[in-house]
Amino acid sequence: MIRMESVTKRYPDGTVAVDRLTLEIPEKAITVLVGPSGCGKTTTLRMINRMVEPSEGRILLDGTDILQQPVHTLRRSMGYVIQHAGLFQHRTIVDNIATVPRLLGWGKAKSRERARELMERVGLDAALAGRYPHQLSGGQQQRVGVARALAADPPVLLMDEPFSAVDPVVRKGLQDELLRLQAELGKTIVFVTHDIDEAVKLGSMVAVLRTGGRLAQYAPPAELLSHPADAFVEDFLGADRGIRRLSFFPSAGLELLTAPVVPADATAEQLAAAEAPDVPYLLVTDPDGRPLGWGEPGALTAGSIAVEELLPYGRPFVAGTDSLRAALDCAVLSPTGWAVAVDASGRVRGVVSQASIGAAIREAHAGRADEPKALR
Repeated sequence: MIRMESVTKRYPDGTVAVDRLTLEIPEKAITVLVGPSGCGKTTTLRMINRMVEPSEGRILLDGTDILQQPVHTLRRSMGYVIQHAGLFQHRTIVDNIATVPRLLGWGKAKSRERARELMERVGLDAALAGRYPHQLSGGQQQRVGVARALAADPPVLLMDEPFSAVDPVVRKGLQDELLRLQAELGKTIVFVTHDIDEAVKLGSMVAVLRTGGRLAQYAPPAELLSHPADAFVEDFLGADRGIRRLSFFPSAGLELLTAPVVPADATAEQLAAAEAPDVPYLLVTDPDGRPLGWGEPGALTAGSIAVEELLPYGRPFVAGTDSLRAALDCAVLSPTGWAVAVDASGRVRGVVSQASIGAAIREAHAGRADEPKALR
C-alpha cells in the first residue's frame, strides 16, 4: 500500500531527521515504527500525509507518488490519530467525529448518523454524543479520536503515539480495541510508539529506527525478538526479550492436571483421590466449576470447605488461547507456583506447574524452525 524509496528529511540547519529510508508498508496490516527519541518516527509518519515534506526520495501510495495529488485531498484520504486525541473542544462528540465527512461534503444528518455508528463500533456509549471533550475521560477521548479518523472510511490510518498519555489499564484496553477493529475493518495502519511491548503486541511488521532516522531492522515481531539484527536492536529490545518472545507461542500444548481440582463440597473420598505427592495443593471450585482458591489437602474439611481460608488462585489463563508468557505469568503470581487454566467462560480446565511450563518453554525455544503466529 505504501512504499518509501530513499526518503530523507533534512532541515535548513542541516539536521537530518530521516536518512534514506526505504520501507514497504503492507496493505491491511499494522506496521509499527519504534525507536528512541530523535529517531524520526513521527517525522516519517507525517511525511506520509505531507504534514512534513520530504527533502529527497519519494513516497508511493498504492503505486502513485503522493506529490501528484493536492495535499488536502491526500490528507482527507487518511485517518490521523495523535496523543490527547486532538479534539475540537467547542464541538460535541458527535460533531467531532463527523468532521471529515462534513469537509467531504456530506450532509449534517448523514455525517452524524455515520458518527453514531462509529461510536458504537469503538465502544462509546451513545449517551456521550452530545457531550464535549472535557466531559470525557482520557480513554474515551482517544476512542473519539479513533472514531473521527475512521469516519470517512479511509484505507490508511496514521497513529502517532495515540495511547501514550493514558494509564496502563486504559492503554491495554485501547490496544485490544484497536486489534479488534483491525480484524473487522482491515485498514493499512502505520503506528508510532516508543514502547517496544506495544510494538510487539500490535505490529504485523515492526520497523526499528536508529537516532537520525536510519532503519536498523524491519521484521515481524517474532523474528525481531528471536533474531535482532545487531547490538543496537538487541539493546533496544531489552534484557527480557526472551520473555516477550513467549507471547508468540501458544499454551495449547501444556499438559493440564485435573486430579488436583475439587469442588467446595468435595467428599472425603474425592479429597483423598485428589491428593498426590507431586501436587502440594488442591484447587477448589464453586458449583459452576470456577476457581475459588488453593488449599492444603490436610486442611480441607470434607463436605464444607472453608472458602475464606483458601489461598488466592491468582490470575488464570485461557487454555489454548493465551500464550506461554501468560501461563508463566500466572504461575509466577500464584502463591502456590501453579497456574490455573480456564476456558473462555472462566470454568477450570486444569492446573499446571511452573516446571511443566518451563519444559514447554524449552521445547518451544529449541524445537521450531517456523515462528508461530502472534497471540494477541
